[in-house]
Amino acid sequence: MSTNVNVPALPESVADATVLSWHKKPGDPVQRDENLVDLETDKVVLEVPSTVDGILGPVNAAEGDTVQAGDLLCVIEAGKAAPAAKSAPAAKTEKPSPAPAAATEAPSATATESDGPVLTPAVRRLVKEMNLDPRKISGTGKDGRILKSDVIAYLDNLENDPAEEKELSAVVPPESDITQTSVVGERPEQRVPMTRLRARIAERLLEAQANAAILTTFNEVNLQAVNDLRSRYKAKFEKDHEVKLGFMSFFIKAAVEALKTFPLVNASVDGSDIVYHGYYDIGIAVGSPRGLVVPILRDADQLGFAELEKAVADFGKKAHDGSLSYEDLTGGTFTISNGGVFGSMLSTPILNPPQSAILGMHNIQQRPIVENGEIVIRPMMYLALSYDHRIIDGREAVQFLVTIKNILEDPSRLLLQV
Repeated sequence: MSTNVNVPALPESVADATVLSWHKKPGDPVQRDENLVDLETDKVVLEVPSTVDGILGPVNAAEGDTVQAGDLLCVIEAGKAAPAAKSAPAAKTEKPSPAPAAATEAPSATATESDGPVLTPAVRRLVKEMNLDPRKISGTGKDGRILKSDVIAYLDNLENDPAEEKELSAVVPPESDITQTSVVGERPEQRVPMTRLRARIAERLLEAQANAAILTTFNEVNLQAVNDLRSRYKAKFEKDHEVKLGFMSFFIKAAVEALKTFPLVNASVDGSDIVYHGYYDIGIAVGSPRGLVVPILRDADQLGFAELEKAVADFGKKAHDGSLSYEDLTGGTFTISNGGVFGSMLSTPILNPPQSAILGMHNIQQRPIVENGEIVIRPMMYLALSYDHRIIDGREAVQFLVTIKNILEDPSRLLLQV
């Protein structure tokens, strides 16, 4: 008996997907719910599991193929002996000439039980994207299983160990993803196709710049009061709520209060209409191994500090594990981007269409300022608000940013709602 495995239903906004990688080849035994293939869309990577136990039969879509919902991916033969092993489906692009040694010495990261440690789908994607040898990574999970934290720790050790600098330099896309390699003397170049996510990011950024009149206004905020609150209550907060009290919850709370005061900043443009949103779905820009993603924190005005911190931490974990869903990434009325975690001092964030504004957070630095006629040292952060000048005037943008500044410099305003 044969069972067809088809491309699952895709959300309305997603037209197609790309076959990213097969984890089984024809003739391999498969178990029910075991991941067969990863499909990459412009937002997330979908795992397609087997629906039955059996043997993987003919594969209908090779790596690199574009598929649509309902298309046949493969056939699973039930109750048959495994036929002779066949080679995995090849990508449509022709394999290039060998890359330089640094790019080719690292073995494939799609290890199976026969040639390396067993990897979870999230870890498998990470080691493949970073072109790492999983056999060199010490696993701390059950039975020595490699966890995502083990991969990150391994990369950190490479960065901190000068003796491993050469190995770290080999963290380039796998050879199968390279469509053209050229070497001129000692100056190699490699041409690598954009991932679906990276291409979508580029498309949306160009769309925002082409279709909106983007301006940016700046201010700075003294975070001493927030620091004092965190120092006073962080131990009890973490004990009671099992999550650390960070800065993001304060910024989200302040942004929501400012959005209530200036509803145009929470609005969007639809043709010749302005759409005012009576809810506050805040996008939190998060870095991931595949690129920048913006999961949506829905109804942020109804969440407490602990719920906000837990949601932000969960988004970060999902982004690094590659487990964000379409629902996590759909919608949003306003976005907060924290470039400060990477050391950014000042930037001009680009809108996330169809939103009309985005708040940029930056690095916190101890700087001298004047308070009550005296020079004191305070933790200062530059803030940036990029906005669509088609519907938001400079006055509203400046006042919106000042409102956030005032709330953060006197967090008791959040309690009194003033």
